[in-house]
Amino acid sequence: MIRVLVADDEPLVRAGVRAILSTDPGIAVVAEAATGRQAVDLAQRHRPGVAVLDVRMPGGDGIEAAAEIRRTVPATGVVILTTFGEDDYILRALGGGAAGFVIKSGDPEELIASVRAVADGAAYLSPKVAARVVAHLAAGDTGALAGRRRAARARVDTLTAREREVLGHLGTGLSNGQIARRLRVAEGTVKAHVSSILTRLGVDNRAAAAVVAHEAGIAAERH
Repeated sequence: MIRVLVADDEPLVRAGVRAILSTDPGIAVVAEAATGRQAVDLAQRHRPGVAVLDVRMPGGDGIEAAAEIRRTVPATGVVILTTFGEDDYILRALGGGAAGFVIKSGDPEELIASVRAVADGAAYLSPKVAARVVAHLAAGDTGALAGRRRAARARVDTLTAREREVLGHLGTGLSNGQIARRLRVAEGTVKAHVSSILTRLGVDNRAAAAVVAHEAGIAAERH
């Protein structure tokens, strides 16, 4: 059973998230918070497998809460609920250790998929979120998107062929076990590859590596 904390300052949103997650018999919402501070306190008390946090809340936003939860309850993965136009929040969340990003107006199945992926130690980037992050990063550069992609491909070129293959699957949010089954290798082997990939790319977590995979255009098709 995946135990989940939901944090949003709007009761209706929390109720909606709970209702969506309750459709999966393997997920249980164990606590709800209306502020960032409450989210941190409840995460420390209940130690859920996943915390689903809105980016904008009083008493410390979801990004600050995510960083504090990851620092004090490292076994709890974080999924960020975001809306269009909040690209800066997403970039901050990547730096804070969040592993899942879902658009509030997206398909409810994406929320369930993100919770399951993060609980399994994987990353989950809604395709719309990934596209916006890549576009935002490109817009902030002195060069165009093509320049950003060239830089990402140059980073990816430092990887071995197998590591590039693993990164491509990681970019779609697959867990180590799922990647291992796709590649027909041991899960421990995939874990070692992922560790090497993070080091070679100079990123802190799987979600940030997934962004690089999307930038470089090597995110694999997910079936």
